[in-house]
Amino acid sequence: MNDKIYKIILFAAALVIPIVCGGVVYALVTDAYEAFDHFGFISFLTSSEWSYTDGDEHYGALPFITGTLMTTFLALLFCIPFSLPVALFVGEYFKGTKVAAVLSTVTDLLAGIPSIIYGLWGFYTLRPIIMELDISPQGSGILTASLVLAIMIVPYAASLSAEFIKMVPNDLKEGAYSLGATRAEVIRRVVFPVAGSGIFSSFVLAVGRALGETMTVTMLIGNTNTMPDSITSTGNSMASIIANQFGEASDLRLSSLIAIGLILFLITAVINLVGKMMIKRARIS
Repeated sequence: MNDKIYKIILFAAALVIPIVCGGVVYALVTDAYEAFDHFGFISFLTSSEWSYTDGDEHYGALPFITGTLMTTFLALLFCIPFSLPVALFVGEYFKGTKVAAVLSTVTDLLAGIPSIIYGLWGFYTLRPIIMELDISPQGSGILTASLVLAIMIVPYAASLSAEFIKMVPNDLKEGAYSLGATRAEVIRRVVFPVAGSGIFSSFVLAVGRALGETMTVTMLIGNTNTMPDSITSTGNSMASIIANQFGEASDLRLSSLIAIGLILFLITAVINLVGKMMIKRARIS
């Protein structure tokens, strides 16, 4: 194939991605305009009321933004203590062994389990435990959803972090060992500084996965349209409110749900952008 034709085909294929992204943004903005025009963009973001009685509709996204951010960052906090040890186990301590291969396979298997299965497990297994421990009377809530979300994102963070840890040059580690460093010191002073930006990007990806999770959160968060005041409170995320009400919504409520989808899109984009900036800064330093 002629090189020029080959480049044209590659360019056309690559151009599909920004076109699709632009089309998604255009559709969201167009359909969300009615809600922003009616309530005002700032008022829509800061209002905590969500009611749709006949002739009296008030919609605000704040409870769902709060619920989304609480579940996501709680899940990240629960994820870190488990994903980092798994990454170090597979990528450093038992690198290349059968034990590491088995653990890596099991971890990857967790990533392939459908979210509805996680939701069912959380609803029928974890929720009763939460109730038995008197953490929450109904069992559902921000905490329950966050715990299951943490389990869901561990494979993403652990697998990618392990790959970056494996990529640390052996020469650097052997040089540190020759100077009398222990394994823990090599990990702290060589592995983490070299692989740090990659490990951070793994957690950014995990956060992006948690932000958009719908089915599991819908089954476990409690689905109340109120502002959560603690991690044991029930609530709704942006994804769960859309899943719950999109089928029956119309007119202003439908536009408000699409506006929430647009806000979720923007939050995800901002978090990914900030993550890339921090990774770039870490590489420069």
